[in-house]
Amino acid sequence: MSQKTDIAPEVFQYMPDEREVLKVKVNLPQSKIDTIDRICESFDNDPGELINVLHEAQHEFGYLPAEVQDVIAHNLKIPVAQVYGVVTFYTYFTMVPKGEFPISICTGTACYVRGAEKVLEEFKKELNLKVGETTPDGKFSINCLRCVGACGLAPVVLVGERVYGRVSPDGVKNILDEYRK
Repeated sequence: MSQKTDIAPEVFQYMPDEREVLKVKVNLPQSKIDTIDRICESFDNDPGELINVLHEAQHEFGYLPAEVQDVIAHNLKIPVAQVYGVVTFYTYFTMVPKGEFPISICTGTACYVRGAEKVLEEFKKELNLKVGETTPDGKFSINCLRCVGACGLAPVVLVGERVYGRVSPDGVKNILDEYRK
């Protein structure tokens, strides 16, 4: 069976002419777009270098918002969905800005057994945050890691790249006070 469909000519006025260039509005300052362009160019705009480009962009901006992903996809000539898929697959990448002092609590086996969960709860209580959130002033954010590789120091907390070992819930306030000044 075949079905005949009549399409009103008005429908075609909403379809772009094939010769038109698709333009996407990106809400980034030109300086940031230039930075992304430079990062992509440093990897020859090679789609096979997507992960390296994302690492560099996150290092530069601290996170990978949708607008940054759009520019990367455009430069590497790949679908935005592909970029988004990589960003959301790997836990290293984040689409949410981290605090000036990102706090990561190791929840690997050794740390967990030695009380990491209580340490995490104390950080959450002190900062009034949930895991993955950032304080309103942008100073602190909380995240969990699976293993830092310092099991002998369990439980371990990282603030930025500084490692704190054998952290107890009582020591959380002192750690935070170092960065509140």
